[in-house]
Parts: sequence; C-alpha cells; structure tokens
Amino acid sequence: MTELTHYEIIDDIAIVTMDDGKANAFGPNMIAAVNASLDRAADDARAVLLTGRPGLFSGGFDLKVIRSGDAEAAKTMRLAGTRLMMRLYGLPLPLVIAAPGHAVALGAFCLLTADYRVGTAGNFNIGLNETSIGLSLPPFGLMLARERLSKRYLARAAIGATMFSPENAKDAGFLDEVVAVEDLRETALSAARRLIELDGTAYAAVKDGLRGESIATVLAGLDG
Repeated sequence: MTELTHYEIIDDIAIVTMDDGKANAFGPNMIAAVNASLDRAADDARAVLLTGRPGLFSGGFDLKVIRSGDAEAAKTMRLAGTRLMMRLYGLPLPLVIAAPGHAVALGAFCLLTADYRVGTAGNFNIGLNETSIGLSLPPFGLMLARERLSKRYLARAAIGATMFSPENAKDAGFLDEVVAVEDLRETALSAARRLIELDGTAYAAVKDGLRGESIATVLAGLDG
C-alpha cells in the first residue's frame, strides 16, 4: 500500500504496522497512509491492530514540518493529525494498539484512542512531553487525557510532562497490559480476537454513545 505502513489480515484482524525507519512521526504522508489502511480495514476486517517498529510506536508529529517555517503546512498537518486521532477514537471496529517501545507526544495520545493497549516491557518512555518543550495541549489532547488517563496521574502526565516506564504507563492509563517483546504481537492479536467475539453493531453503538459527543465537539472546533 505504502512504504510507510504494512497491511496484513490475520483472523479478520487488520494489522497496520507503521515504519518510516526513523521516529514513526505522524507527518502528512504517515497520516495519509494510516487513513488509507483504515479505509481498507472498513471493507475487509472486523478489528484493527495498529503497531510500530521494534523499539518504537511513535514519536509524535513530524517536527521537520513544524520547524520548517511553513505555518500553513504545519497547521494542515496538525488538523489532519487531529482528525486521524478522532477517527481512531471513534472507530466502529475494535481498535487494539501494540506499542513495541517509545510512545511520546502524539504517539502517546494515539494510545489513548484505542480500546485496548498492549505495551512492551523495557527501558521505554511513554508520555506527553508538550509542556517541557513549550507547547500547550490541543483541545483533542485535553479531551483524551481527561477521558482516558487515571485522575491520580492526570496532572503529572498532562501538565507535568512526566515520562513513564511501560509499567507506570499502565497504572497511569496509557496502557492496559505490558508483556515481553516476544509476546507483544500474539497478546495484541488475542485481545482483538476477544473483542471480535462481541456483537459488532452493539460494540460500535456503545462506543459512539460514550465517545461520540466528545469527538463531535473536537471536530466542530476544527471546522470553526
């Protein structure tokens, strides 16, 4: 499909692997590639498993675009990234994320969009570093943080830019499970298989009932 993502189907699960050979940054091309994979999964899968390359899920937005001096390009990328995060958060199909390593900034927000998140044990950082580099959290990020993170960790994670180990990220709410690297793929597939056993129509309806209003508010803000 694209050199930035690999797409395969196993047991009706669409496995989308991001790999740009670097930071797995959500730049314009990666955002388009993931969207294309989701389009494909809508036609031939019953669940989606999104993952990264060994040692890394994603480092966030593409800093080259942000620092390019092209304000319009940076704005366009941020809007596209926001829409992708909201698409993932509201995806009618079950969404499982397998994080093979670091997940920082938008990479960590992406974890918050999934229905089940499996991380890899190891010396990895997971968290929201925005305030440490002089950035505020965008409206979609504030919403995801409020809705998905543990209240005990919310200030440390969203305001304090704390970087968590995978085990602490599980306690904070970024992950649901942490396993050895050799068990990551099968554990994530098993989680997706369990979700597929649920009634798909009811699953999508309940997810929309829980998240639809928040997603609509974020998207309305973009349109405004």
